[in-house]
Amino acid sequence: MDKYLEIIKNSYSGYFNYLVSEITSFHWENYFYGLLLISFAVWGLEILFPWRKNQKIFRKDFWLDTFYLFFNFFLLNLIALIALSNTAEMFFNDLLGTAGLSVQSFQLVDMSILPWWLSLFIFFIVADFVQWGTHILLHRVPFLWNFHKTHHSVKEMGFAAHFRYHWMEPVVYKSILYVPIAIIGGFNIEAVAIVHFFNITIGHLNHANIGWDYGPFKYIFNNPKMHIWHHSKKIPNNYGVNFGITLSIWDYIFKTNYIPFDGRDIELGFYGDETFPKNFIQQEIYPLNEKKES
Repeated sequence: MDKYLEIIKNSYSGYFNYLVSEITSFHWENYFYGLLLISFAVWGLEILFPWRKNQKIFRKDFWLDTFYLFFNFFLLNLIALIALSNTAEMFFNDLLGTAGLSVQSFQLVDMSILPWWLSLFIFFIVADFVQWGTHILLHRVPFLWNFHKTHHSVKEMGFAAHFRYHWMEPVVYKSILYVPIAIIGGFNIEAVAIVHFFNITIGHLNHANIGWDYGPFKYIFNNPKMHIWHHSKKIPNNYGVNFGITLSIWDYIFKTNYIPFDGRDIELGFYGDETFPKNFIQQEIYPLNEKKES
C-alpha cells in the first residue's frame, strides 16, 4: 500500500512542477496555453458568427462552465487522473507479475515501429471509437447516466459547455481506453499531444454557438449542427443519439445518427432537469444522493 501512496504523492508533486514549467515556458505541445488559445479562438468565432443571434456572449451558466474548465482540465484531468493512471499501471503490473506477466505482455502491436503519421492515425481512430462506445454506456447504464447528467444539464449551448462534466466521466473513459492502448502500445508523446489538441478543438466547436456542419465532411467529423441534437431534451429513443466525440462516422455506420431538421432553437437538457442542481458542489454530489434515494 505504501508504494501506491508514494506514486500518488509523486504524481501530485510532479504535476505541480509540470504546471509551473508549462506556465513559464512556450513550446508547441504546451497544454496550458494550448487550451487557452483554443478556447479564446472558438469563443471568438461564436462572437463573430453566432448561430443563435439572441444568445448573450456571456450566456446562461457561462461562469459555471468556465470554472469546470479549470477544475476538470487542470485540477482533475492533470492531477487525479495522472495519479490514477500511474497507480493503475503499477497495480496491474503487480497483479500480472504473480503470473510472470506485465501489461506489456498483452501488447500485440508496437506503434513505434510504424511510420509516425500511421501511428498517429491509428491512435486517433482507436481512441475515438473506444470513446464513442464509452459515451453510449454513459447513456445506457443508469449508474453512469447519473454522472453524465451533469453534462446534459446545459440549457444554452456555448464552447465552454464542453467542459461541464462530472469528475467520474474521465475516470470511466480513461479506464476503458487503457485496455486497447495497452494492446497497441508504443505511441509517442507528440502523437498523443496532436490528437488531444485536435479533439479539444472539435469538442469546443461541437458545443459552440456556431451553425456549421462542414458540408460533405459532416459524415466524417462531428459538428455543431449534429451535436446540438445529442443535447436535445426530446429524443427519438430512451438513451440518445449522435454519440460521436470527434468523428461522426461511427454514428452513421451504426445508425445512431439523428438530424431531423435544423436544431438551432430546440430545447436542451433531459427530462427532469428542472430539479437538477444548479451549482457545482451539488452537481458533483448528485449521483451520491440519487444512489441513496434509489
